Parts: sequence; structure tokens; C-alpha cells
Amino acid sequence: MAKSEWDRVKVRLKDEVGDAAYRSWLRPITLHDMSEDAVKLALPTRFMRDWVNTHYAERIRTLWGAENPAIRNVEIVVEAARAVSVAQNAAKASVAKVVPSPAAAPVRAAAAPCAPAAAPNADNDELGAPLDNRFTFKNFVVGKPNEFAWAAARRVAEADQVSFNPLFLYGGVGLGKTHLMHAIAHHIRERNPERSVLYLSAEKFMYRFIRALRGQDTMSFKEQFRSVDVLMIDDVQFIAGKDATQEEFFHTFNALVDQGRQIVISADKSPSDLEGIEERLRSRMACGLVADIHATTYELRLGILHSKAEQMGVLVPQKVMEFLAHKIISNVRELEGALNRVVAHSQLVGRAITLETTQEVLHDLLRASDRRITIEEIQKKVAEHFTIKLAEMSSARRSRQVARPRQIAMYLAKQLTSRSLPEIGRKFGGRDHTTVMHAVKKVEELKECDQNFAEDVELLRRMLQG
Repeated sequence: MAKSEWDRVKVRLKDEVGDAAYRSWLRPITLHDMSEDAVKLALPTRFMRDWVNTHYAERIRTLWGAENPAIRNVEIVVEAARAVSVAQNAAKASVAKVVPSPAAAPVRAAAAPCAPAAAPNADNDELGAPLDNRFTFKNFVVGKPNEFAWAAARRVAEADQVSFNPLFLYGGVGLGKTHLMHAIAHHIRERNPERSVLYLSAEKFMYRFIRALRGQDTMSFKEQFRSVDVLMIDDVQFIAGKDATQEEFFHTFNALVDQGRQIVISADKSPSDLEGIEERLRSRMACGLVADIHATTYELRLGILHSKAEQMGVLVPQKVMEFLAHKIISNVRELEGALNRVVAHSQLVGRAITLETTQEVLHDLLRASDRRITIEEIQKKVAEHFTIKLAEMSSARRSRQVARPRQIAMYLAKQLTSRSLPEIGRKFGGRDHTTVMHAVKKVEELKECDQNFAEDVELLRRMLQG
């Protein structure tokens, strides 16, 4: 009798919620026990139980009451044996274990998110990305351009719950967003090892989601991402234009916030300025605390260089430090890279670090720093040269008189700027990075076989670098 009642309730539920929701959340439910006035249903994981309790439990009670008025209570529990089975299946389906070098940051293990474990973050390191041991709060140099973002990151790292969720960090390339995210994760793990922290790039989130779709294993994906205590997504602008990934991220975001879990997101722009991101997702990302990291000041760059030299255990003349802080203003990553080159040259060649040797070693970097070329400049110059409208650089037109100049502009953007392929694609009407790769390859082929074309491209390069 109980089983037949449950079968009828399931039919009603399927009609009401639709096939997709039924398969994901309701079909796994089994009848665990039944007494005169109560029913006990079972699910394999705590996450699924909590979700069904929140979204469907009341409706199940109502429908069962209509089938059998004696039933006054419906309880949903976790069935331990099934939970272990689900965990084992998830572990088998996950990627092979990676054996890190002794210097690598946290130990990585194959993901098994449903199984009880003493070290919850071991699975998350395999699911997400490893943390860099250098990126801690101790090694982060604070100045006016980044003090607000640093203070917000410290608050998230030191409190079990904060009033703002998510924390959204944004700023240009190499200004410290990733450093702060790693620092938050390190601090939480040291302070409370029981809290599960998952850090990964938006690109990796997308690839994980696509793999789950192809393997018809989206339930494991949802289980993994929606059961962590802290989810950290780096470079969220990467999912611009990826509608299915944005949809899944939106629901993951809502599920975690509903459970009181913390989310930390980074991007190169503020939520309101992100192109190719759905309005509802932009709105959700902006509803917490948005903290920007400004371009570095001279004082901050000098402080970063001193900190870096101290970590490396080398003595660098103050004049060289001041010279680098004045000349390399683009981002912290490039600044630290310049110091690394200078120190490595001194150690390998056996010459003292002086202002003269610094200029010799960094001649290419210093020349590039003197003249920063933007994608907008390239688009404008190429459009003028080929007498087409600037708007055609972002249009959908494919005629050769428009497509060829657009390809040349993409090629020059790749050659003359430090922008990534996805970033270049977005500047050309939200095109995919593969389109940029094709444009670069096409221009290089045409340069080889068409002398006039090669001269045109070289002329544009000289005009832009002039």
C-alpha cells in the first residue's frame, strides 16, 4: 500500500515539476519506512536531502495527504549505504590522481565529494586548482590602491560568516586579485581545516561543466560544487557569452548563498561593466561587496620590489629599485618579472646589479613600457588604413573587404599587446578565442605568400609603434 501511494505521488510530482527537475532531484528518492501517521523517505546525500527539503518537501506532504489523510508527517533522511555507493561512483568517474612534486602546495587526491573524509580540501584541490604557497597575506604588500580589497579579503578569511556575499574583486591584469584569492584560501584552511574551500578559474569551471554534460553526470557536478563551504572563482569574465555555463553558475551561486556558504569572485571589470554576462548574473554578483584594485602607485611599486628582494634574499641597489618602480608601471606581475630577470642575470653572469646592467638586461621590456599600445588604437589605425568604419571591427559582416582588415587588427593586437586571446576576441564583438587564433594564422600565411600584404602589415606595425 505504501509503495503504491508513493508511486502515485511521484507521478503527480513529475507532472508538476517536469522531466528535468524530476530526474535530478525526485527520482532518486526511495521509500525508507512508513508508520500509521508518518512516512520516511531517503536520499543518498545530505546535499540532495537539503535541496528537496527546501524546494519540494511541503508539496510531497500535501500530495501524500491527498492520497492518505492519515499521514501527517513526511521526513526525508540520508541513507548512509547509498551515500557511500554514490561517493564510490563519483570517485571512479573522476580524473586520475596527480602526484605532485615535494614543493607543490596542498596534497591532491581524486575527487570523492560525497564520502566522509578527514581532510575535505584534498578532494577540492583535485576538483579545482592548486594554491600557490607564495600567495599569502604575509607576502601581499598593501598600499592605497589595494587596501580596501585587502581589508575585505582579510574579513572573509577570518570570519566564519560575513555580512557581504559574494566578495567581488576586480582590477587590471597583474594587480593582485589572484594573490588575494589564494591568500583567503590559505588563511581559511590554516584557521579551520574542516571548512572545505574550492578555488578554480572560471575557465576550469566551464570545462568541468562541459565534461559533466558529455558524461551525462551533471548530478555529481552539482553535488561537488554546491556542497563546499567557500567557492572561489577567478577571472569570471571568461564565461562571457557562454550561456549554458552562466546558467549553471547562476544556480550554483544561488544554492550556495541560500545555504549561507561564502562565494569569492574576481574579474577584470566591475559586475556592471562585464560584457556578455547575463543581467541576472551581473546583478547577483553585485549584491555583495564589490572591491576594486587600482593601478599601482610609485610608492606601492617600490614597496613590492623591496618585499620581493627580501623574499629572494638578494641585495639590490636602491637606485635600481627606484628606476624599476618609475619605468615599469603596467602591473605587479611584470614588475616582479623584471626584478627576477635582473637578479638571474647577475647570478648567472657574475656581474653586480647596477643601473647600467639593469637597462641592458631589460632593454626590450623598457622599450615596450615607453609606448603602450591598446587594442582600440590598433582597430582605429587599421580601419583608417583600409577606409572602413571603426564599427566594422565588431560587426558580424564577413565580406573580405571587412573580414581581412579585422583579421589584421586581431593579428596586430596579439603581436603588440599583452592581452590574452579571449580578451582580444571580446574586443572584436565578443568573438571566441579560436576566431582570433584563426585570424593570426591566416595573416601569417598571407605574409609568407603575398609581398604587398606583408608590406601593408609591416607599415601598420611601424605606424602603431612609432
